[in-house]
Amino acid sequence: MSARAATAIALDQGEDLLATDLDPAAATAGSGLSVDDIEQFRGMLVEKRTDILGDVATLHTEALAKDRHEAAGDLSSMPIHMADLGTDNYELEFTLGLIEGERVILREIDEALERICTGTYGVCQATGKPIGKFRLRAKPWAKFCYEYTLAQELGRGRRL
Repeated sequence: MSARAATAIALDQGEDLLATDLDPAAATAGSGLSVDDIEQFRGMLVEKRTDILGDVATLHTEALAKDRHEAAGDLSSMPIHMADLGTDNYELEFTLGLIEGERVILREIDEALERICTGTYGVCQATGKPIGKFRLRAKPWAKFCYEYTLAQELGRGRRL
């Protein structure tokens, strides 16, 4: 499948989440966010989603669409040196790792858009407490409040 086809499929899968109208009562329940806040965060999520889809398509094209000679800019027909193969393999693995990381974020963004549709956006999935606006501005796809995330990183258990 080409990078453009993969991007088109990803866009089509997310269109339902992007086109949904908000129910003001459901959208703000429990989060402490206004409808305007949620619309702002939805805009941020959609913009980031579009950026990531473009980045993934570009990385995919650069990593997988070229043969070794094109990728390395090798114009000669000399035999391939083992060190060159190692470098090429490293660069390919690195690029594939970047693509996978971007796809993880893309799934998290899609989940956040789904939470907007179901009215659970801005509510910590672990504690049920509202996620602060500052955290959502920094990471609009956040699933957990700052306090819970900090406790997890410090190893203090499951619940606050």
